[in-house]
Amino acid sequence: MTRLVKGADGRMWTVRSQLEWTNPATSDDFEHDVAGGRGAGVGMAVLVALLAVGLIVWTPEGVFVPPWLVLALILAMMFFPARWVLRRPWRVVAETPGDADERPPQRWVGTIRGVFAVRQEVAKIARNIEVYSEPDFRGPLQLIE
Repeated sequence: MTRLVKGADGRMWTVRSQLEWTNPATSDDFEHDVAGGRGAGVGMAVLVALLAVGLIVWTPEGVFVPPWLVLALILAMMFFPARWVLRRPWRVVAETPGDADERPPQRWVGTIRGVFAVRQEVAKIARNIEVYSEPDFRGPLQLIE
C-alpha cells in the first residue's frame, strides 16, 4: 500500500509498505541464521493430508459425522497457516526527494510485524509527517543515510 503525504514544511513524502516473505536477518539472529528450508513444513503438510485421507477412507459406512465436526477440524487445521499470513513482517519506507530549499532527500526504513499493526503504524507515520515534517525518531522507522 502506498500513501502520498504532504509534510508541514511543504515536502511531499511517499509512505509505502510491502509484505516480506522472508524474515529479515538481524544481528540478534546471527546464530540462528541457517534455516532448514521448507522441507519440514511440506513434509508435515503431506503427512497431515495423508492422515486426513486415511481417516475418511477407513471410516465405516454406518458412522454419522456431524457437519460441525468437519467445520471444526477444517478451522483447526487452518489456524496456523492463517496466523502465519497475518504475522508476516512488512517493510515500511517513508521517503522524500527533498526540495530546492536546503532540505536534502530523506529515506526512513523499518520493519513491522502483522498486517493490522502495519495499517496503524502507517497512519501514525503519515500523521507525524503532516504535523512535524518527518517520521518520529522513537517509532519503528530509522533514518537511512
